[in-house]
Amino acid sequence: MRRRTGSTAIVAARADERPVDTGEIRALTEAAGYEVRGAVTQARAADPGTHFGRGKVTELSAQVAEADADLVAVDGELTPRQTAAIREALPDGTTVFDRYRLVLAIFADRASTRRAQLQTELARLRYDLPRLKARSDVQGMNRRVEKGTPVNGVKNRIADLERKLSDLPHPAEQHRAERREQGFDLVTLAGYTNAGKSTLLRRLADDLDLDAGEEAGTNGRDPHPDAATETAAVRDRLFETLETTTRRATVDGRRTLCTDTVGFVADLPHWLVESFSETLSDAAAADAVVLVADASDAPPALREKVGVALDVLAGQGVDESAVVTALNKVDLLDGDAPAERREAVADLAPEPVAVSVREGTNLDRLRAAIADRLPTERAELRLPNRDEAMGIVSRAYDRAVVESIEYGAETVALSVRGRPAIVEQLRADAEALGE
Repeated sequence: MRRRTGSTAIVAARADERPVDTGEIRALTEAAGYEVRGAVTQARAADPGTHFGRGKVTELSAQVAEADADLVAVDGELTPRQTAAIREALPDGTTVFDRYRLVLAIFADRASTRRAQLQTELARLRYDLPRLKARSDVQGMNRRVEKGTPVNGVKNRIADLERKLSDLPHPAEQHRAERREQGFDLVTLAGYTNAGKSTLLRRLADDLDLDAGEEAGTNGRDPHPDAATETAAVRDRLFETLETTTRRATVDGRRTLCTDTVGFVADLPHWLVESFSETLSDAAAADAVVLVADASDAPPALREKVGVALDVLAGQGVDESAVVTALNKVDLLDGDAPAERREAVADLAPEPVAVSVREGTNLDRLRAAIADRLPTERAELRLPNRDEAMGIVSRAYDRAVVESIEYGAETVALSVRGRPAIVEQLRADAEALGE
């Protein structure tokens, strides 16, 4: 995202006890295009009126004036009353966003497809509706014509957006069945922002070089129809992937379509996650899901994130047996730290794979774990050695893995493995040809 011209911010964070971390709210604010010029922190219970208390809000106002900041980004969820109280105490023209409104601003800036734009507007209206209700004069509203109230207008727009989204064809859904018929397995990458999903996608993808940044199709081959025309971004930014990105990859000799999804951010409410659940529908439809976690997080934080991510995936209908947990960035750990991270999540995610995607460490083990979760059937086929058999052999190479082939004077012996439906069709074709 380009920097908002002249846009500056002060971040503010509160916690019940020290230390008060401002790392993620800073990252979110910068991801929204603001230059962070200062931070205000507080360790105490939340104030129901102003979140921080009057004294801290006065300090915040002074920092905003000194930095000539345009925005105050609060790391937490503010009630409509708290938002109004903080805004009134700040210099005129200062905008106040809590972390959820900040996320919505990022989504709005990065939504490039019609579906993502509608989802972003829907999420913003769901956020605004209770705040609009709280600001409205209920008695005054009761005296107005019901259909003319601002609240009712927002409700109608929400219903309209929900209807439009349900009627809008989902490109991924249109292609899944066709791709499976062609023998492709579906793999989805999920996890928190900056865990390394986009870098992993580049590592797994065919015809992509991590260092050279080559685009699919530049090695003398045509890109797969589902492959995007640009490489997956690997910059250290939150929400670098807002819409899904799909690449063709080969895992254990099998053709797969590997999809990167929008990253999770800590403490997002369910209504906001649900607003963008379309991107996670790829996980529900996948044969294998790679949950990428940042092993450089402290064990308690890592455990919490893995647990939340698994809950979100389960809520989307993902079977836990389909999930492979990849503990990424082990290159940043020393001594017993990798073992401590594995132990921290062992009961949540059995047999996690410790990897360094950037350095390529243990990626073979990760590919093997993905392959173990792909639906597989094997068959020994015997075909009469005549021209019609070559069509079946060609389909076997295109849609499955041919483990061995022997050409005899009268028969062709073929050992194949792949998706059960594909193998069953090859078996049926072979039997029909033999008859």
